[in-house]
Amino acid sequence: MKLLMFFAPSFSYTPFRKTLPSVPDMSDRTGRSQTVFSNAVVAFYQCEAGDEARRAKVLTKLLKNLKWLAGKFDTRTVVLHSFGHLSTSKADPEFTRELAADALRRLRDTGYDVAETPFGYLNEWIMHVAGESLAKVFKDI
Repeated sequence: MKLLMFFAPSFSYTPFRKTLPSVPDMSDRTGRSQTVFSNAVVAFYQCEAGDEARRAKVLTKLLKNLKWLAGKFDTRTVVLHSFGHLSTSKADPEFTRELAADALRRLRDTGYDVAETPFGYLNEWIMHVAGESLAKVFKDI
């Protein structure tokens, strides 16, 4: 897994276009509405082909890294965004969806306010990234 994390004093996204036929159609529910977050760890992640064989380790490291960065900025808000441009190796989309769902559930169970951009959609973003060095972190999990 590749993980690119940002601490964003403000982050917003708007669904743009569906890219995976297997995901639910959101056009009836969201149209062009914008979703906004404040003081969030925004995590762009990409599951790779080899991650399926080491799923538990990948999930544990993902959670550890997200909580670590959130702790550095004293926030409990995390936004996950599947970003298939971090590696040439790609896991099956269904595996990626399931891993992200487990991460969301585990974070919520430990008191985090966690959200996910629509999986299988291109999204428009507006992101203000803090200037501190730790506000931009890349991990190869």
